[in-house]
Amino acid sequence: MDIDWYGHSCFRLREGGVTIITDPYDKTIGYVMPRVRADIITVSHDAPGHAAVAAIKGDARVLNKPGEYEIKGIFITGIQTWRAAGGQSEAKEENTVFVFEFGDLTACHLGDLARVLTQAQVEAMPDIDVLLVPVGGGTALDADKAAEVISLIEPRIVIPMHYKTPYVNLQLDPLSKFLKEMGVTEQEPRESLKITRSELPEETQVVILECKQS
Repeated sequence: MDIDWYGHSCFRLREGGVTIITDPYDKTIGYVMPRVRADIITVSHDAPGHAAVAAIKGDARVLNKPGEYEIKGIFITGIQTWRAAGGQSEAKEENTVFVFEFGDLTACHLGDLARVLTQAQVEAMPDIDVLLVPVGGGTALDADKAAEVISLIEPRIVIPMHYKTPYVNLQLDPLSKFLKEMGVTEQEPRESLKITRSELPEETQVVILECKQS
């Protein structure tokens, strides 16, 4: 499985000739969405930073709600969770977590998850090899809650997303806050992640990806 990060919550996952794009964004959040093609697009919630499906080339199948899907040999499960509504409000809005089962590897994209998963939600998931997790706060998990979710899911690889970078104009925490919470030292970002089951680490490892911007 190959994973590239385009900034915010947007990733490209490729396996077996199938390309998935998660949470494509529009230019209002500061990033510039690269011109990429997809077979499948997942949308965690309807917001400019997560649902700009028109920016993606190709005749992709768009998944934007909970359910079970099988597309091009990939099993995908959408799980309803919650995100914060923003501001000082205690209101909450729906967020869909997507689990992708690529044969012998399983990845999970948490979208804009804001509340720690329940035990029932975790138990409904298969074992997660790669977890794409928001860490910068705002309307999603902050560093502390992200670490708690990671401890519940126990993935083999964690890739942080949805944090402050030089490109984004949203009020988010920097990656350093999450790394400190996880007890991980700063590391050079990888251009992309190429992983097979035999290469998975025995214990949870944080992998930082370089933000691909045009």
